[in-house]
Amino acid sequence: MSLDLLAAAASGMDAERAALDVAARNVAAAEAAGPDGAYPRAVPEFRVVDTARGSMVRFAGARVERGTNVDVLAEMLAVMNASRAYESDAAVFDAGKTLAQRTIDMGRLAP
Repeated sequence: MSLDLLAAAASGMDAERAALDVAARNVAAAEAAGPDGAYPRAVPEFRVVDTARGSMVRFAGARVERGTNVDVLAEMLAVMNASRAYESDAAVFDAGKTLAQRTIDMGRLAP
């Protein structure tokens, strides 16, 4: 069970890393376009995929929001949200790792 927990947390971390990449590309493109330039905002999309190990979150790509331009402030908020979600997934991963290690230690102590 804890291996499923580790896999789910790792898939969440991968998805949030991809969301951070999309936000970074948006900011870079907006800065390159300049103050009078326009660059449509890319928005990350995620899918929940059922596997033999349980449900996993997968990055499904980025879609372009037509008619909107990148707002650096909005992208910074997206970065903060993705960073917090990544940290949460990392905490879950660490808890699962600790749980697995303690289970192994209990097996060593048993006669």
